[in-house]
Amino acid sequence: MAGILAWFWNERFWLPHNVTWADLKSTEEATFPQAEDLYLAFPLAFCIFMIRLLFERFIAKPCALGLKVQANGPQKAQPNAILEKVFTAITKHPDEKRLEGLSKQLDWDVRSIQRWFRQRRNQEKPSTLTKFCESMWRFTFYLYIFTYGVRFLKKTPWLWNTRQCWSGYPNQPLMPDLHYYYIVELSFYWSLMFSQFIDIKRKDFGIMFTHHIVTVILITFSYVTNLTRVGTLTLCLHDAADIVLEAAKMANYCKCQKLSDLLFLTFAIVFIVSRLGIYPLWILNTTLFELHEALGNFPAWWVLNILLAVLQVLHCFWSYLIIKAAYKAISKGKVAKDDRSDIESSSDEEETGPRSKTSHSTITTNGTGSANGTNGYLTSGTCSEEH
Repeated sequence: MAGILAWFWNERFWLPHNVTWADLKSTEEATFPQAEDLYLAFPLAFCIFMIRLLFERFIAKPCALGLKVQANGPQKAQPNAILEKVFTAITKHPDEKRLEGLSKQLDWDVRSIQRWFRQRRNQEKPSTLTKFCESMWRFTFYLYIFTYGVRFLKKTPWLWNTRQCWSGYPNQPLMPDLHYYYIVELSFYWSLMFSQFIDIKRKDFGIMFTHHIVTVILITFSYVTNLTRVGTLTLCLHDAADIVLEAAKMANYCKCQKLSDLLFLTFAIVFIVSRLGIYPLWILNTTLFELHEALGNFPAWWVLNILLAVLQVLHCFWSYLIIKAAYKAISKGKVAKDDRSDIESSSDEEETGPRSKTSHSTITTNGTGSANGTNGYLTSGTCSEEH
């Protein structure tokens, strides 16, 4: 094990030329980041998760109820043993052939079976109350940590001149405020890594999981190699847009549409400016060029910049989704919507009971009726969008 660790922590890989791990050992005069410090992130991540549970139950939930956020979940599908067995053991999205077989077996029309599966899928999705509580927790944490980061960084020289990130390296003692900032951020992302499997599932689960992994690696790598100055800039920059996003989602859950629209547009501007403008011109510029100029080329320089480039690719992807959502929403007159976990909808969902094939054929063949249903209202509900 000692041999493996010695190979992994090869200073010729992780550190610039003429710098050794001995240069980063803490002394009586100065404290430097140590790998052992990061072990604290695991118990602290558990504490953050427990604080979240308490916050959501005793603070966020009463606030949500006071704001008249809908507490009930989606309409439940009526009990049916056969359909439930298909749903749990075979598929949640039956194809046309299976729908026809179930229609014959149950003497239901295909449309009623489709509606049952749609309602059953919706049962597994969280209520608006649950989503509000999660967003309020994230809003509170991001607001706190962003405020802390700004208060810390405004007193540092590298906020105003990024070349100071590398000035005097490796002799950059670890300040208590910086240590606290790093450990809390790392702990929060570790808590997200674990809680993501029990949180609200969204379409971009895989992308978010990739983002969390890259972030944890970057925080860990930059701390151990004492590249923490540029790390603090990166962390603070990323937290800014998240505050506005969670605020927009909370306003949306409270049905404050105008406020939600305003916040979403603000979020879109902040996100695109910070991630596609400031991030490459400020962060990537200093890690690609100023770091190379100050400390030279070394293998970990490539690792650092590749990981930062992965984040930039994710920024571009999310910016595309934001612009697409904003364009689609403005054209429809509705802006803020977190459609990654929304309820499937259809204009015929108010019909809770199944229709037999006999009654369905009567409707479609009746001289006064039509296949579209009454006044054609059911036509618009034949294709429900799955969010």
